[in-house]
Amino acid sequence: MPAEKVPDTPVEVLVDLLTKAREIAASSGNVPEELTSHLKKAVDIASGLDDYLEKMTTQESEPLAELYEKTVSHDWDQVHKDGKTMFRLPKECITGHVEGQTLKMLVRMSQAKKILEIGMFTGYGALSMAEGLPEDGCLVACELEPYLKEFAQPIFDKSPHGKKITVKTGSAMDTLKELAAAGEQFDMVFIDADKNNYINYYNFILDNNLLKLRGVICVDNSLFKAKVYLKDTTDSNGLALREFNQFVSSDPRVEQVIIPLRDGLSVICQVSVASECTRTQSEVTDDEVFRGVQGRPILDRMRLDGKVAYVTGAGQGIGRAFAHALGEAGAKVAVVDLDKVKAEAVSKELSLKGINAVSITADISKSDDVQKMIDSIVSKWGAIHIGCNNAGVNMNSASEDTSLEEWDQTFNVNLRGTFMCCQAAGRVMLKQGYGKIINTASMASLIVPHPQKQLSYNTSKAGVVKLTQTLGTEWIDRGVRVNCISPGIVDTPLIHSESLRPLVQRWLSDIPAGRLAQVTDLQAAVVYLASDASDYMTGHNLVIEGGQSLW
Repeated sequence: MPAEKVPDTPVEVLVDLLTKAREIAASSGNVPEELTSHLKKAVDIASGLDDYLEKMTTQESEPLAELYEKTVSHDWDQVHKDGKTMFRLPKECITGHVEGQTLKMLVRMSQAKKILEIGMFTGYGALSMAEGLPEDGCLVACELEPYLKEFAQPIFDKSPHGKKITVKTGSAMDTLKELAAAGEQFDMVFIDADKNNYINYYNFILDNNLLKLRGVICVDNSLFKAKVYLKDTTDSNGLALREFNQFVSSDPRVEQVIIPLRDGLSVICQVSVASECTRTQSEVTDDEVFRGVQGRPILDRMRLDGKVAYVTGAGQGIGRAFAHALGEAGAKVAVVDLDKVKAEAVSKELSLKGINAVSITADISKSDDVQKMIDSIVSKWGAIHIGCNNAGVNMNSASEDTSLEEWDQTFNVNLRGTFMCCQAAGRVMLKQGYGKIINTASMASLIVPHPQKQLSYNTSKAGVVKLTQTLGTEWIDRGVRVNCISPGIVDTPLIHSESLRPLVQRWLSDIPAGRLAQVTDLQAAVVYLASDASDYMTGHNLVIEGGQSLW
């Protein structure tokens, strides 16, 4: 016969007390029926809460489900008797499904990449948080009991997210000292071990800058069976947590909220640098370098939230990469391409990532199409803040064989089309008093790429650079910056065609970086040029070619 479950959380304690009260009321003939009815409703509400939360929370992954079952079916008393653990580990202490999903959500919401966990137990919380980390994220778990690392590792190995977890066994404080000495910093710290040491861990983390400026500390069990706020508490853990909660609440370095989830989850953030500077009256140079421009740190100044952007030639290659980059940085993006199907496909990609996007079909060599494109964007979103003129064509021929048709076709798109886009978008931006135009030029504006012969392309891209320099100096005093990006040879499917494959090795021998450019190599540049961080840059040709133009 299974042992009766001992109430573990404030809600479970409340349900237990209400149930006992209802039973007493039901067995007594002197209790009004109305009171009995109220007690029944109270029990129904309290007892149904945890089950409802469990049902409504997204289902856990298979590795987490397996880890949970392995934990609850394990004989922890016997493990302790066998001397495999220093302490008896009650299985009810495992992080539950709802708590695990909550931690995963917090990781995603805080965009954490590095997490420190103090107290892993069987690894359910660690794996839950690891699932919320990006592919290059990492979690360092401090665990006193070596046996628990052995217990969890096989499940970690089964999960694609287990590789993000590193378990350090031994004294948590020793590990913290080691991490601090190495200059490590974390986006999120989760404390769930040795309640009498919570204050020591917390102070060490803040005093030694283990938590990043905008990081968050999460503390589990901060309501501990309701014993932290009951006046007659004598439980040592309850008293330790009461002291911890009060200490954090009184700490001017942070802000705290306790979420009444299961046994309580504290979320703690540091106050702003400006507030801390004022509080401590620190002798610092209190300027925009210290506080950030308009209070925004450098990475925030790279954000494009609320901005409207368009990218021409965005149906593939560089333009597609630019559209994704601008959207990921927060901008609304109009995906413009001559090919309707490709434009719609990229627009759908952005929408799947939660980016506000629209597709527009346009031939930028035609003035009517350009104006319709601009009018359509302004009609939909009311403004244009970022114009990314990327569409271009390239045709190869020896100079003596280059036809006027090839010349005109190349210039109509690469230079005339870029000019028309700049002019049409510029008129909108000048009226707004703000705008960023980024043109795609080419390394071919600086050198003559070889052995391929591409007179019209090289000349047109040199024209794009001079167009950019002219507009950049002419419009900056009215709030519009114009810059361009000159990529080197970019690795595309066309590059690997049978006709071009022999040229690749020749190109590689001319590139100090030893490889072709990937479209992702160009994304940070377009975000920088589109953002407020580049406000003092105009008429600049940003060359990204792996050093090829230097040889």
